[in-house]
Amino acid sequence: MNNTNNPSEKIRQLRLQKDLSQENMADMLGLSTTAYGDMERGRTELSFSRLENIAKLLDVSLPELLGFESKTLSETEWLRQENERLLSANAKLQNELDLWKKRFGSLVTLEIGRQVQQHREPIGF
Repeated sequence: MNNTNNPSEKIRQLRLQKDLSQENMADMLGLSTTAYGDMERGRTELSFSRLENIAKLLDVSLPELLGFESKTLSETEWLRQENERLLSANAKLQNELDLWKKRFGSLVTLEIGRQVQQHREPIGF
């Protein structure tokens, strides 16, 4: 499999070009060799900050690490597009959260009220 649009494969290729072992990369990232190997095999979800650290260690831009040609998409443009994608995903999640709140919010309020009513102690006049 030679998919350079796969971040895990791109990381492996760049690591080999730099003549670094998985152990070297794991040490520099503060990971176990097994955890690092799982990243290269695509078994671990890579966070944005982890990708940034790997890009710095391999001396490449983040878009290049993610398989984008630097000639066709500048890092600034890629970040702008990624920001728009994340904002859109966030808006969708917010809409879904609002839907769930509408659907179940009144039930939660009723249940909390019922539990409070059950736990009230008599005043004792």
